[in-house]
Amino acid sequence: MTVDVSSILKELGGKLEVCGEVTLPDTEFLGEYRFSEPLKVEGNISNNGKALRLNARVTGQITTNCARCTKEITVPVDFEMAENLMQGEGEAIVDEDVILFKDTAIELDDIVLDNFLMNLEGKYLCSEDCKGLCPTCGADLNKGECGCSKENIDPRWSQLLDIMKNNEN
Repeated sequence: MTVDVSSILKELGGKLEVCGEVTLPDTEFLGEYRFSEPLKVEGNISNNGKALRLNARVTGQITTNCARCTKEITVPVDFEMAENLMQGEGEAIVDEDVILFKDTAIELDDIVLDNFLMNLEGKYLCSEDCKGLCPTCGADLNKGECGCSKENIDPRWSQLLDIMKNNEN
């Protein structure tokens, strides 16, 4: 999504409404995220005299996998972003929190993707009570017990367990 900011570049206090969609590529970063539909971007870009300020809300949905059972799930996306934008082509800027753009066009796709990655939750679950996969056989424990032994002893303590079993006899 490209926004032409020529109308507010030289107008202190100028404001431009932003409303559109951003189509993002499938992304892998601490998980795999698939965008089956574009994300909606609504907000504005304003000129504060020093830079342009982008304030927007991004909504939509993504498809990813449950962190416990790996089932494919669809989760909502809803975050706000605020970025400082400056016209330039790679000049040294004192403030690292400024995004440079060329001419009078700002491409929002990469800005939205970066903000999406910064707003990811730690993990996504199909349900809060998801039981996950059996660490021994890999069966989905949400569908029922797999029959594997639940006794999981640290191998460093296994000799102690043997002594305890022998004392019971």
